[in-house]
Amino acid sequence: MKTSITATELCEQAGYSLFHYYRLFQSAVGMSVMQYILRRRLIHAIYEIRCGCKRIDVILEYGFDTYAGFYKAFRREFGCTPSNYIKKGRAKRPYKPNLYKEDYMVSHKKALDVLKHWKLEKESISDVYHEGNGEKSDRAFYVGDNFVLKFSKNYDEVKNAISLCNAIKDAGVQLSSPIETTDGRVCVQDGELFFYVTRRVSGTQMVAHDFYEGDYAAKARFTGEIIGQLHLILCQAKTSVNEVNMYESVKNWALPKSKDILLLSEWFCQDYLNEFGKLYDKLPKQIIHRDPNPSNIIVSQDEWGFIDFELSEKNLRIYDPCYAALAILSESFDENDQAKLSKWLEIYRNILWGYDSVVKLTDEECAALPYVVMADQLVSTAWFSGQDKYTELFEINKGMTRWLITIFDELRLN
Repeated sequence: MKTSITATELCEQAGYSLFHYYRLFQSAVGMSVMQYILRRRLIHAIYEIRCGCKRIDVILEYGFDTYAGFYKAFRREFGCTPSNYIKKGRAKRPYKPNLYKEDYMVSHKKALDVLKHWKLEKESISDVYHEGNGEKSDRAFYVGDNFVLKFSKNYDEVKNAISLCNAIKDAGVQLSSPIETTDGRVCVQDGELFFYVTRRVSGTQMVAHDFYEGDYAAKARFTGEIIGQLHLILCQAKTSVNEVNMYESVKNWALPKSKDILLLSEWFCQDYLNEFGKLYDKLPKQIIHRDPNPSNIIVSQDEWGFIDFELSEKNLRIYDPCYAALAILSESFDENDQAKLSKWLEIYRNILWGYDSVVKLTDEECAALPYVVMADQLVSTAWFSGQDKYTELFEINKGMTRWLITIFDELRLN
């Protein structure tokens, strides 16, 4: 990234003519070769600046003659200033993209071309970031102030989100409802990707760190209550989703994969599977959101809503409140901050008490909570272990899982 790279040099190494190489690269990556190189240089440079390297030295090393030139290129590419980008926690450690694994590489130019189907191509395009952890969404753009363009290679995910939102759109909860194209479609296929547009839910995303400030118990209870309210609505949804057996997923995949990573004892693994297995069939199951992290919950005055139903499935209903609590922990985890860890335990309990006030938990669910929390952590650890993009999250989840094992009995709800 710090050397001079030309498209001519790359096409010669690849063995293609320049014209053919341009076409192949654009088709595979979703942007031109020189735009891609520029974007990678900007990502590397901003990370080094965030790490404390001298600003002028960094930009010169990455081929920019002046800071003004770097500033202009950065703002054009990412829609904000370099200092704002760092301040919001977006300057992550760069990872080497793998086109065989990376599903989503869509340029703003490509997005505007697709938006012609909705006559929205004249709107501005901006990247979507999760407010809590600064992670850039690799499957969505904001379109103007009122819309969101989403895309996926997984048609079932797209169909799932659209049908579920349509099924509950009149239930009194704010949703990112799908918008039809000019010819009456809700989804457009372009190459391997499926695109659709939703309305942007008004309000602000909840942020994990806010839960530790002020009346944290009330904030946590409110979160549990609205997840419970959403579950009551989802119970009435007349649509089908995939059904997942969490116990089998953990037994056959997540636990074996995580066992060596976390150095789990054979005794712990067998005891965990035996006890969870006794409870599993007795636990209520229904359609759940599946990804109720704070950034997917939108609040505004007296209203609240949820976004991103792509992962919704039929699963244990207590998965959602447990996941919400764990998402808060993952965005604030510090194993050396005992005060914050103790406060998180209270946040966790209040989310579940809030949920219980709307959807009465059974005795079996109360007993199963530590096992569901651990199931989610085992799945997360196993999944992140194979993702170069999420090395930081992998390390965080390893630490979280080890800590949660030490307080396993405290995760029960009286």
